[in-house]
Amino acid sequence: MFAFSFSMLCLLSFSQNVISPEKFLDYSLGAHFTPHFKIVNYFKQVAENAPNMVKLEQYGETNEGRPLLLAFIATPENLQRLEAIRLNNLRLAGIVKDKMMPDENAPAIVWLSYNVHGNEAASSEASMKMIYELVNPANAQPKEWLKNVVVIIDPCINPDGRDRYVNWINSVVGKDANPDPQAREHSEPWPGGRTNHYNFDLNRDWAWQTQIETQQRLKKYNEWLPQVHVDYHEQGYNEPYYFAPAAEPYHEVITPWQREFQIEIGKNNAKYFDQNGWLFFTKERFDLFYPSYGDTYPIYSGAIGMTFEQGGIRAGLAIVNQAGDTLTLYDRLLHHYTTGMSTVEISSQNAAKLVKEYHKYFVNAKTAPYGEFKAYLIKADAQSDKSERLKKLLDRNLIDWSYISSGNFTGFNYLTGKTETFKADAGDIVINMNQSKSNLIKVLFERNSKISDSATYDITAWSVPFVYGLKAYGLTAFVNGASENSQAANTSSIATNAYAYAVKWNGLNSAQFLAELLKKGVKVRYTEQPFKSGNQDFEKGTLIIVRTSNNSISKNLETFINEAAQKTNVVVMPLTSGFVDKGYDIGSDRVHVIHKPRVAVLTGNGVGSNSAGEIWHFFEQQLNYPVSLINADEIGRVAWKNYDVLIMPDGRYKFFTDKAQLEALKNWVQEGGKIIALENAVQQLSKTDWGLKQKNADDKKDDDKEKKEDYSALHRYENREREELVNSTPGSIYKLELDNSHPLAFGYPDYYYTLKQDENVYEFLKDGGWNVGVIKKDNYVSGFTGSKAKEKLKDGLIFGVQELGRGQIVYLADDVLFRSFWENGKLLFCNAVFLVGQ
Repeated sequence: MFAFSFSMLCLLSFSQNVISPEKFLDYSLGAHFTPHFKIVNYFKQVAENAPNMVKLEQYGETNEGRPLLLAFIATPENLQRLEAIRLNNLRLAGIVKDKMMPDENAPAIVWLSYNVHGNEAASSEASMKMIYELVNPANAQPKEWLKNVVVIIDPCINPDGRDRYVNWINSVVGKDANPDPQAREHSEPWPGGRTNHYNFDLNRDWAWQTQIETQQRLKKYNEWLPQVHVDYHEQGYNEPYYFAPAAEPYHEVITPWQREFQIEIGKNNAKYFDQNGWLFFTKERFDLFYPSYGDTYPIYSGAIGMTFEQGGIRAGLAIVNQAGDTLTLYDRLLHHYTTGMSTVEISSQNAAKLVKEYHKYFVNAKTAPYGEFKAYLIKADAQSDKSERLKKLLDRNLIDWSYISSGNFTGFNYLTGKTETFKADAGDIVINMNQSKSNLIKVLFERNSKISDSATYDITAWSVPFVYGLKAYGLTAFVNGASENSQAANTSSIATNAYAYAVKWNGLNSAQFLAELLKKGVKVRYTEQPFKSGNQDFEKGTLIIVRTSNNSISKNLETFINEAAQKTNVVVMPLTSGFVDKGYDIGSDRVHVIHKPRVAVLTGNGVGSNSAGEIWHFFEQQLNYPVSLINADEIGRVAWKNYDVLIMPDGRYKFFTDKAQLEALKNWVQEGGKIIALENAVQQLSKTDWGLKQKNADDKKDDDKEKKEDYSALHRYENREREELVNSTPGSIYKLELDNSHPLAFGYPDYYYTLKQDENVYEFLKDGGWNVGVIKKDNYVSGFTGSKAKEKLKDGLIFGVQELGRGQIVYLADDVLFRSFWENGKLLFCNAVFLVGQ
């Protein structure tokens, strides 16, 4: 009785202090778009005035310095023991392994994530209404729900993107909103607010964690591992509301309970939408397959993960849709608020079942892991950093791994697709499946994913060994490992006054080392052919720093090399003489000087913002090398003499229709410039007379022959979407054969696994061209490819280099930096920037 009275006293006290969003903002929700700092201040106001029910925590900061927040909302009793609830939840998940037993008599945790796409801005507005009503003493029902759940709100996952959109929309909207779809307030300029600072889609980054926002958020997410997670989105403004249950395909590891409770949540949402006469749909379009979404990653981590989508992209404050109805910002935020409250309600009503099934999920994950393999053994890539980058990915996802010293094993070889006997070596690692994250491991590592419906929303292949370019084996038994590596760690040995220094070119860290030295004015060479010095073998591409070429900085040379080596974790080996024991001497013309390239990247209108962002992020955050971003619309004013390398990201470039601008670009290449073209930029270049031509799968047709009656043009209307899939390649893995004697492929074996997202293949380059990466027959590995698309994906060029006068064009028809997680492509991109043409 006393506890009840105390709680009521706290709530009465709260009612005198906490104010509604409308009073705090001095306008009604939906009347304006709220800048991020005001959302932050509103959450702070609630937390300061309701400390008995709300705890606010800043978990990070964006690239542009905006705070990332979590609000924890609970009953006063549960808020006081919030840390104990968190630790117990991790015991239920098998993550915390202490002497205390997990207790199923615990509140369920519901995590609501808002505004991952910045220009899907209604949800952050809804988050303010959500937190207010959860603690508002005049709204008694949520207080009952909170007895069984703890609610976690992330009011804005992507503050930089949101403010980019909000600042723009608030600057162009008039005194009154104009609902005309053609009005300027419905036409957002490039790159739009969807993505973060580096134009990355944060909703594709959950598993890979390439972006700072994701890294900070997932660290906190994995410290809680909620039972329910909702990711709030918007879709085209003509679409009604979407909520769970999701569309097929569902990944096979998704449990019956995870399927069932999605339906329960959907039915509860439908109850409120029906009462209000609001349109909605379920079981269409948004599937549960690709592992790096805000619904699938939580599902593969034990939660009921869901996406909720409100129609609203391009809607502004108000817009007239195709049905003739006016959709307002208030409508949109109210729908999101309603599904949020509905989710809290149904979770509270089923809290005991949620916690019990959650515990069961992780017990099964550890004792009966799903799939044919009990462990994955990853071969160490000697002296490359690829293994280290993989370990970071595993650690960020709370995936346990261990070292294995040696031994003979039989396992499924990812590269050959066959079961083979092999020898493990010191430094190899093993990932056993008897652990809490076994379902996530299964999804990330499976060579071939079972797909129940090919009409999927994203890529269909992402197997980690191919992504990282590492040899891997699937094992049918668990393997004992060790926490320490028995293999001695490599250490750099910087000898004073050595004749030269050598660094092997075999990983991203090699390129980072080169970038550090070039920025400091150090002259660096690379070897075109392998050589041997003493008892050490060096492969093609090895970096050589010769003392006599760096006389102007000779006093600081060792300091520069040592600092760069320590920063990038490479091994530097001194060479005592320019005379080598095998191969070409250091003074040979087969050892080339690397001139510091001045790099420009096209950006702006016509350029794919995601592609441009990948490149920008790679140079600034990974390579740490200067780059100039140039608007494609201003290419006619570029002083080409100031640049050595021009990177053309995926896009549709208007200047290809301007003969004078195109000729100026060609002249620059002929005089020694270098173009690196990616994806559709390659396709546009293939339509010029510069040399490359796209391969046409219909070349063999003979129009002169009498044709039989053809009924192939007859189709059923109801099958129109599915029939398009025969030409589709949403994202599948193919094996390319590499000419690794060419600098574009230095540091690689004679193969590369590429992610194909289109059916584009090009004719082999002839005179003056090098076919470095080619696709041949039967090179398909995994993922969905439509039958007609598969016929085209053979016997053609994917990566190539064309000599044009004194310059070069590097063709990268596939995205080697895809979402910054396709790790094995990064060295190839560096080859294109630093080595080709030198």
